Amino acid sequence: MSEPRKIVIVGAGLGGASAAAALRERGYSGEVLLMGSDPHRPYELPALSKGVLLGNAEEPDWVHEEKYYAEHDIRFTPGVTATRVELGARLVLDDTGGEHRYDRLVLATGSRPRTLPVPGGDLPGLYTLRTLDDSRRLRAAFADARRVVIVGAGWLGSEAAAAARAHDADVTVVDPVRVPLANVLGETVGGVFRDLHTEHGVHYRLGEQVAEITGGADGVRGVRLGSGEELTADVVLIAVGAAPRVELAHAAGLELSDDGGVSVDAGLRTAAPDVYAVGDIAAHFHPRYGRRIRVEHWANAKDQGTHVAQNLLGENQPFLNSPYFFTDQYDLGCEYRGLADPDSDELVIRGDLGAREFTAFWLREGEVTAAMNVNMWDDGDALGALVDGRAKVTAGQLKNADLASLA
Repeated sequence: MSEPRKIVIVGAGLGGASAAAALRERGYSGEVLLMGSDPHRPYELPALSKGVLLGNAEEPDWVHEEKYYAEHDIRFTPGVTATRVELGARLVLDDTGGEHRYDRLVLATGSRPRTLPVPGGDLPGLYTLRTLDDSRRLRAAFADARRVVIVGAGWLGSEAAAAARAHDADVTVVDPVRVPLANVLGETVGGVFRDLHTEHGVHYRLGEQVAEITGGADGVRGVRLGSGEELTADVVLIAVGAAPRVELAHAAGLELSDDGGVSVDAGLRTAAPDVYAVGDIAAHFHPRYGRRIRVEHWANAKDQGTHVAQNLLGENQPFLNSPYFFTDQYDLGCEYRGLADPDSDELVIRGDLGAREFTAFWLREGEVTAAMNVNMWDDGDALGALVDGRAKVTAGQLKNADLASLA
């Protein structure tokens, strides 16, 4: 494969920016176009629901310094949105009338917040959280709010609840699940997060459906539950997940997976010649799991963006990293590695669940499928090795043995 003359990257988030930087680090001297619809230069998302929303930081974690792109001859176009991809012509069109031919194309278009399909779900004044500007607006709203209702008890909703409490707002979280985060962690570990928030004054309305967002042209008034009860609120945040931005890929004729992502192989290639996808939109065939997985966490975007550069330049290396994410809520910090099925995998706890200082493991047929350290920071490398190696261990070993020796 000859070296491409021009590589176009659609999406200037962490995945796209990491791909552009990795190309230059590998010595690529051709043209790189990094196109992003956000008006800001590339930034990482975790701080938006943590430091920025809490008020501890004004700026996010920028992927690179502002001068980096010019210094590395990366043509970065903020505030420009790709509107069409013509695969046959190898052409990307944008909303300014620009036309960009490519030899290789990377789609890194990320996700958008899901909406709530109920009456009032499109009222002005509803908040979502995805961008830096979203985070700054929501922080200002939390600072002025007396009552906040958060629809969604997942990671984003949980971190936002902690931030709203830090701003002294009265917070209610509504979700039809019985236990927050149970779909990822199971009810036992999910219960740790529920109890943490309850101790910090968050009110949960679990097992409840939202029937309507109430209000009018002058803004949102509250949330009506399926029971008919209305929760009044100054601020309503919709945090019911994110949807991959695949409209561009779909219109171009690229294959979509069952979970709505863009189907890519182990090397992050689509079925279209010289077209790749990374980050939130990539439904990636992972050799370790023997199936496609789509991961929306920041580490996946960063690592896939970095990894795809070598394949753009002629290699065909599979992406093998395990999923990874972290969260900080009040005085609890944790890291999660791997991919568990909490409904069927065996849960093993090492440490003190009640004190919120423990490591949770998930076992399937004697292999470690995932591990999460909570307020314990000494065994990160060992946990990564146990997960990546699908280590064969017993529950007793995980509870008592030296973890590095097991890895």
